[in-house]
Amino acid sequence: MISLAGRDILHAWGKFVFTGIGLGLLIGVTLTMAGVYRGMVDDGRALLDNSGADLWVVQKDTLGPYAESSSVNDDVYRSLLAMPGIAQAVNVTYLTMQVRSKDRDVRAMVVGIAPGQPGIPGWPPYLVAGRQITRGHYEAVADIASGFRLGDRLAIRRNHYVVVGLTRRMVSSSGDPMVFIPLKDAQEAQFLKDNDAIWQSRRRTGANPVFNRPAVPDLLDAVIASQSTNAFVNAVLVTLEPGHAPEEVARSVGRWKRLTAYTRPQMEDILVGKLIATSARQIGMFLVILAVVSAVIVAFIIYTLTMDKIREIAVLKLIGTRNRTIAAMIMQQALALGLIGFVVGKITATFAAPLFPKYVLLVPFDSIAGFFAVLAICVLASVVAIRMALRIDPAEAIGG
Repeated sequence: MISLAGRDILHAWGKFVFTGIGLGLLIGVTLTMAGVYRGMVDDGRALLDNSGADLWVVQKDTLGPYAESSSVNDDVYRSLLAMPGIAQAVNVTYLTMQVRSKDRDVRAMVVGIAPGQPGIPGWPPYLVAGRQITRGHYEAVADIASGFRLGDRLAIRRNHYVVVGLTRRMVSSSGDPMVFIPLKDAQEAQFLKDNDAIWQSRRRTGANPVFNRPAVPDLLDAVIASQSTNAFVNAVLVTLEPGHAPEEVARSVGRWKRLTAYTRPQMEDILVGKLIATSARQIGMFLVILAVVSAVIVAFIIYTLTMDKIREIAVLKLIGTRNRTIAAMIMQQALALGLIGFVVGKITATFAAPLFPKYVLLVPFDSIAGFFAVLAICVLASVVAIRMALRIDPAEAIGG
């Protein structure tokens, strides 16, 4: 029995291969979009892993410090250290901003780390070059994704910092590289007002009649002093002693300190379930659209190729070929097209992933699921051509 699929592929291999390549590029985009979502989730989990914390203590009734703004007094960590089960409590600040080096701006998350040594929460757990921060001011450790190099001078607000170390995979939940600087400098960059703002605030305060009353002569000085000092952080990173359940300690913090404490599963749910949820729905819609477009392309190509073989199919029917055999031949052609497209798409996604500005994570499960999805789409797309082929009148073999 003549193989209709094999015969058509051999005689029209150019059209078939180029169609497979076009379909493969579309499949490659689909696999890459799935990798973008996986990369966003992995970035969020890496952010939590690299923080080294068991609990995140933030302002009451906020989702901070990554999803919402959070401000807590920087002396809260002392009272937390006195609570049962808490081994370490370390202040930290997070500020996403443009960091400038020479004539180049980089979107980065500036992290303020407390004085200490590597190993405490908030510090980068390892370096790929250089050293950790050893001075209290004007030194920085940057992620290599930022493009900064050792010795570069970074402009953050009014101060300049020298890059003394480089780390890897230290990124925010949105994929922005992290830049670590001393906590006091980070507090100044985030909370301290500039000189003009302080002057304007003092002028407004002095013009307020309330501060001109004799009964409160020192109140004006106190308010003015508060404009030029900073005593806030975004969160306190907490590690627990062995044998203490994070949920119980978090409840105690909420009950006695009037703050909100999140465990690792809760913080992961915030990042993945809330912060990344909108992007995930967007990517899901793109995947559905790409799947529909792929199915339409395969259906159109298989239908066109089948229309070109009307007489051949009529001859097969005339000599007694069963409909099931003809349907299987057309389906084989569709599956072969899908196989070529998947191979091309997988290769394209693998080589294109490192070129994306965001982290693209291609996992084997997505490739396997994508392979079977492509085969299913090809089978469904061949139904239109099969129905048309089965309606062909054998008499057309004689009449043609």
